[in-house]
Amino acid sequence: MNLAESLLHGLKKYGVEEIFGIPGDFALPLFKVMEESEILPLYTFSHEPAVGFAADAAARFHSKPSVAAVTYGAGAFNMVNPVAAAYAEKSPVVVISGGPGASDRSTGLLVHHQAKQLSSQIQMFKEVTCDQVILDDPATAPEAIARVLRNCIIESRPVYIEVPRDKVFEACSEVPVLSTDLEVDAEALNACAEEIIERISQATSPVMMVGVEIRRYGLEEEVRELCQKLDIPVVTTFMGRGLLAGQDVPLQGTYMGMAGDADLTHMVENSDALMLLGVLLSDTNFGISEKKIDLRKTILASDGQVSLGYHSYLKMPIKALVKALNEKLKMQNVTSAVQVEYPHNLSADDEAITPTDIARAVNDMFKENDLMPIAADMGDCLFTALDIENTELVAPGYYATMGFGVPSGLGLQAATGRRPIIMVGDGAFQMTGWELLNCKRYGWNPIVLLFNNSSWEMLRAFQPESKFNDLDELNYADIGNSLGGTGHRASTRKELKESLQKAIADESSFQLVEIMLKRGQLSQTLSRFVGGIKKMRESS
Repeated sequence: MNLAESLLHGLKKYGVEEIFGIPGDFALPLFKVMEESEILPLYTFSHEPAVGFAADAAARFHSKPSVAAVTYGAGAFNMVNPVAAAYAEKSPVVVISGGPGASDRSTGLLVHHQAKQLSSQIQMFKEVTCDQVILDDPATAPEAIARVLRNCIIESRPVYIEVPRDKVFEACSEVPVLSTDLEVDAEALNACAEEIIERISQATSPVMMVGVEIRRYGLEEEVRELCQKLDIPVVTTFMGRGLLAGQDVPLQGTYMGMAGDADLTHMVENSDALMLLGVLLSDTNFGISEKKIDLRKTILASDGQVSLGYHSYLKMPIKALVKALNEKLKMQNVTSAVQVEYPHNLSADDEAITPTDIARAVNDMFKENDLMPIAADMGDCLFTALDIENTELVAPGYYATMGFGVPSGLGLQAATGRRPIIMVGDGAFQMTGWELLNCKRYGWNPIVLLFNNSSWEMLRAFQPESKFNDLDELNYADIGNSLGGTGHRASTRKELKESLQKAIADESSFQLVEIMLKRGQLSQTLSRFVGGIKKMRESS
């Protein structure tokens, strides 16, 4: 077995199910082994950012690592932003880069794709990954690979592996499997669980808020059980939208502060025992709260520790905590989820389309068919998704990078085999939408809802006077046809309904529904969100 084969088998042992990548000269030997060995499926894209976003989405849906493979320098540097997004949002992406070999380093010449130094690349990735290794010694490579992949799983964050091109075919032993379970102080765990239960039982208005770590560590089933046993109101964060979708738990909706439902906001912000389970304390989750959350009355279980007011338990993994709580609690008569009123019943007339109309149309489609997972880009497409029935959702809710939508939808379908809805604005589509040309090769058939207002509309909402927000008007329906799918253009509510009906019925290729919107038109949720952010900035 050579080094590349050892690496690929090791990835598979640690749960990886696919590789997304773009080859290049330093990575050609590695890609040769990837393709010919068929140890893992290989999906090649057209631009490195899309590779990173696709692997991120696959990792989120698997709740285990996925791979983004590139070449040295020009390839890897191109993927720093997606990896930074994965780091910020705790997604276990394994970055594998080809690298210069010994002969490249010994010529006395600068190596092409080199930046400041040959080591510049790994130094840069140290900022956006939790562990790194250059596999320059096949004798030590198996243990190094095992260590890096273990940390990827434990921390649920990206890692970096560089493979010098002259080491790919050298003999190498198997990668060992290390335990990813962390040691926990049993007494501390017991005391922590009992203190949480006591705090909640004494509260008059307890609330549980669930966040992204629940999905990252594959804990949705265990958290569903915990919600049923506690039987207290449950909400998701903005980043955690889509968690516990369709589960029989007392789910109230998504907390959005002053941009969301007033009653839900009041319930969360006035809770005397708010349990934040797997929640990141980010500005998108809490930056537009009507009043600041009182952390002295809050139970925060995140990033491997638990804080109860001024009392903290360190080295307390969320997986062990949820298990301990479930063992101590008994099942209750579960309060059903609140029936959130989402917009339905689109009027099929000749009126212009609004973002709320898009939500109505999708909700009507879901009512007639099954729910579908959604991959959303940043912008009003994501805020419109909050008006759609609670279904599985992948989006850059905290890092807020554009260009995520299309490749993440393709990564979602590659990872799960399920047909997704992709929601994307015209500005973000111009960045990565061209990846749809790869759908035909792999048999992918997403439904793409493209919000076309010839504008960077979310930026305009914050700074309306800037003319750079105006984009040229393109016919994206025609572009969809050129890329190998079927394009539809909808300018009225009637055309929107008809286009969606055609799209859901045609599974032969991807369906791109170009939805014409007026400039300056925002969803109500985004309008409230922007207003909240502006108010926060003015008061700071």
